[in-house]
Amino acid sequence: MSDIKELSTDQRTREASGARAYGRYLEEFEIGDVYEHWPAKTVTEGDDHLFCLLTMNHHPLHINDVYAGASQQGRNVVVGPLVYSLALGMSVGDVSGKAIANLATEELSHPAPVFHGDTLYCSSEVLDVRPSKSKPDRGIVRVHTRVHKQDGTLVAEFKRAVLIPKRPGTEGDGANGEGAGAEGPVE
Repeated sequence: MSDIKELSTDQRTREASGARAYGRYLEEFEIGDVYEHWPAKTVTEGDDHLFCLLTMNHHPLHINDVYAGASQQGRNVVVGPLVYSLALGMSVGDVSGKAIANLATEELSHPAPVFHGDTLYCSSEVLDVRPSKSKPDRGIVRVHTRVHKQDGTLVAEFKRAVLIPKRPGTEGDGANGEGAGAEGPVE
């Protein structure tokens, strides 16, 4: 006889064990709330170079010390899509951890450069929360994410829309077998 418990791969069951909740249901978002994401991330030269190589962005400003040293910045600049990707990833636990789909990213900007060794801090403000017009078990949340480095300089910001399920057990949550997310990003 085995004392080994059956493995549960369901997020809801694992969170019920006392594990940290990951993401939020639609009802948990309030317009105006600001989530200070944690942990922060120090961007290393290795992070930047690996990302550049993986994405085939071989611009010398990012991977060549001599070239970057002669630029207006005077040193390597972390590639912008890495900054965006890190910020997006840092926000998942608070914003889209239960998402059915990411629907859109808007107004992405990089007002100041990030350099190797800078530490990124992100926060997201809830701009809008609305139920779906076509699917009663979900809704759309829009957030504005801002990325600052350790000295307070704003280095990136963007808005995004995320399709989020309603809490299980609420009216129109899809608990009748239709399951939130079963048919993908339909709105």
